[in-house]
Amino acid sequence: MKASHFPIFTLKDIPSEADLVSHKLMIKSGIVRQLSSGLYTWLPLGHRILEKIKKVIREEMNAIGSSEITMPLIQPAELWKESGRWDEYGPELLRIYDRHKREYCFGPTFEEVITDLIRKEVSSYKQLPINLFQISTKFRDEIRPRFGVMRAREFVMKDSYSFHSNEQCLNDTYKNYSAAYEKIFKRLMLNFTIVEADSGNIGGNESHEFHVIADTGEDDLLLDKSLQGMNFEIAKTKFGETDLQKIIKENNLKHVKGIEVGHIFKLGDKYSSKMKAEITTKESKNISLFMGCYGIGVSRIVAAAIEQNNDERGIIWPSSISPFDVALIEIDGHKEKSIRDFTSKVYKKMKELNIDVIYDDRESKLGNKLNDWELMGIPKVLIIGSKEVKNNVLTLKDRMKDTKTEINADEVYSQILK
Repeated sequence: MKASHFPIFTLKDIPSEADLVSHKLMIKSGIVRQLSSGLYTWLPLGHRILEKIKKVIREEMNAIGSSEITMPLIQPAELWKESGRWDEYGPELLRIYDRHKREYCFGPTFEEVITDLIRKEVSSYKQLPINLFQISTKFRDEIRPRFGVMRAREFVMKDSYSFHSNEQCLNDTYKNYSAAYEKIFKRLMLNFTIVEADSGNIGGNESHEFHVIADTGEDDLLLDKSLQGMNFEIAKTKFGETDLQKIIKENNLKHVKGIEVGHIFKLGDKYSSKMKAEITTKESKNISLFMGCYGIGVSRIVAAAIEQNNDERGIIWPSSISPFDVALIEIDGHKEKSIRDFTSKVYKKMKELNIDVIYDDRESKLGNKLNDWELMGIPKVLIIGSKEVKNNVLTLKDRMKDTKTEINADEVYSQILK
C-alpha cells in the first residue's frame, strides 16, 4: 500500500470532546470519527486494525470447531417476547416498527435468533454439539455513551453460541472457549485477567469476564497473587459488605481496574426451555437443549490496547494489532530518482515477502512523516534518503524499543520479519 493511495486523517490538536487517552488518540491518529453520540465511522486506518483483530479471533474460533455465520441485525419482537426479555431488557433495547406496523428491535445480542435457528434445524442428539459464531455490528441504546468506542451505542462484537445434549458437554465446551479466549488475548499481546462475574441480563448459572487491566477501566476487580479473582460486584453479592472486607485482608486481594473485553456464559436451558428448542435423546426422551454463549468486544479491544500501549508521541501498537508491520519512508523521493528507485525496490521485495508495508511516497517533510507514523503507532519505520542510498543501508526506528539503527539493505527483510 502506498500512502498516496491511502487516506491519512491525522490531526495536530487533541480533540476537546475526548476524555480517555484512547479516545483522544483514536481521533487524533485518524482511526475513527464521531457521527453522533455513541456512533462512529471507522476510517481506513481503524478498519485495518479491526480486521487484524478479527483475523486472530477467527483463527482461534476455527481451531475449536466453531463455524462462522451471519445473522440479521434487525430481530422480530416475537422472539424476544418468547424468551421474556422484551419486557426485561429495558430501554437499552432499541425498538422499531416496519411499514406494516410489525415490531422489531436492533440486536444488542443474539440468543433468541440463534435459538430460533437451532430449534428449526436440530432435532436429534446425533446432530450435537454445535458451535457457531459471528462477528458483526450490535446496537445498545446507552443512556450516556462515553469514552469513545469504549461505551458506544453501536459496536463490533464477536458472539458465539454452543448447543448440547447434556450438561457435561456444555462444561467441556465452556472450558474450550475459555482457553481459546486466553490464546486470543495473548496473541493480541494484552495484559489481561479472567474473573468470576455476574451473568446480568444474559442469564445462566455461571459466567466469567476477561479484562484488560488499565487504570482507566470502568470495572473494579479483586485479584489474588496469580491474578485470578472476581468482579467486585459479584464479590459483594457473594460475601456481603462486612465479610468481603475481611476476605480481602485475609487473602491479600488486590483491587485493580479493568476494561471488559470478553464474557462467557453457561446458559443452560434458560432460552431453550422458554422457546421450546428440544431434541430427542438416545433414550428417546424429549429434552431442552443445553446452551452456552461467548462474547468478545472487538471494537472495544482497540481502545483497551491503546490504554495499555501509548506515550507522549501517540500509540504503540502490539505487532499483532498494528494496521501495518512497517512504514517505509523516502526522503525527497519525488525529487531524486535514485531515492525513488531504491525505495521502490525495497517496497517491491517486502510485498513479495508478504510484509504488510505502507510506503510513504508523499511530498512531505521527513519530520511530518515520522510524526504521523509514530502517532499511528506503527511498530517499525524504515527511512531512505540520499545517505542511505549511497551506503546501501536503511535507517530503522523501532517504536516499542525507541531505538534508531542502520541496517544493510540486504539484511533488513529478516529484521522486519523477526
